[in-house]
Order: sequence, then structure tokens, then C-alpha cells
Amino acid sequence: MKTDDLIGMLSTGVEPLPRRAASRRLAWALLIGVPVAALIMAVEYGVRRDLVQAMFWPMLWAKILFPFFIGLGGFVLAQRLSRPGVRVGFAWLGLAVPLLLLWIGALGAWFSAPADERMPMLLGQTWRSCTANIMLIATPVFVTGFLAVRGLAPTRPALAGAAVGALAGGAGAAVYALHCPETGLPFMAVWYVAGMLVPVLLGAALGPRVLRW
Repeated sequence: MKTDDLIGMLSTGVEPLPRRAASRRLAWALLIGVPVAALIMAVEYGVRRDLVQAMFWPMLWAKILFPFFIGLGGFVLAQRLSRPGVRVGFAWLGLAVPLLLLWIGALGAWFSAPADERMPMLLGQTWRSCTANIMLIATPVFVTGFLAVRGLAPTRPALAGAAVGALAGGAGAAVYALHCPETGLPFMAVWYVAGMLVPVLLGAALGPRVLRW
């Protein structure tokens, strides 16, 4: 069989995916995964009792919005990496800019604090459990995100898996913020970032195995 004949046979009946198929699939992954993540947070850890009062504190919004934008960056990257031929472009800045702003704020808080207050700002009361808690809460979105991307056509599965990990880690950390009592930017810059980084690394490792097509 000639090469042209083989290509023609393979392409027969193949229809392109709808333009927004990747975004819709990932949106459904969030609609399913985030409520499950919130349920895990509420049952396993509980919503902080002073949540209504804390809504007026800037730090609570920092703990919610920072991972939200990380998750948004992961969403944009995942939907682009799920479509062959689509360039990532500057979408990676959606992850880099929030991280850079957080680290600048954390370094400013660290160096402006008295020396004896720096380690308490960094460790808080929950440094031993924060990373693992975020990982656990991120799991539902990680699973639904991988299922969503697996039904698409990623040509760079490791990067696509990492992007799904960023989406899941951001969602998990944002949900965890409704429980977390910590108030220090240095704490966030280390332990929140670590909790979101693990799903990214896991996604990159699993991507070539799970997302290959």
C-alpha cells in the first residue's frame, strides 16, 4: 500500500474536535473535582470557625487568590497543551508572575521582621502538615483533570501532565485556605508552593504514561 493511500485511509471519517473542547472538558473537571475537594477539606479538616471575620483580612484573600491564579495558569497551559499545534506562547507567565510576586512579598516580610519573629513566620503552626494537606485536597481535581486531558490530543504529555498538576495544586491550595490558620507570607511562599509543586512533578512523571495516545 502506498503511503498516500495509507494516509487517506487513516484520515477517512476523522472529524476535528470542537474549538473549545479542551476548555469545556477542563471546566467539567473543575466542576466535578472542586466540590469533592471542598468536601474533603470540610470533613477532614473543617472550615475555620472565624471565616466570616477572616473575610475582612487581606491575608485570607492572598491565600485564596495566589493559588487561584496558579490554577488559572495551569488551566490555560493544559488546554493549550491538549491541542496539537497550539503554541504555549507566554501562557507560562500565568504561573511565573504569581510566584514572583509572592516571593517578593515574602522576602519583604522576612527582612522587615525582627530576627526572632522570622522562623515563626516561616514555620507557623502547621508546616509539618500543610504540604500533605494541599496534596490530598488537590487529588480530585488532579484525577478529573487527567481524565479530561486524556480524552484530547496532547503531543507533549509530560508538560500537559505538569499543567494539570498546576491546575490541581492551585485548586487544592485555594480550597485549603478556607481551613488554614496561618497568616505569614513566608509560610505561603514555602509550604503552599511545596503543596502545589508536588502535583506538578507527579503530573510530569505520569503524563508520558497516562496521556500518551
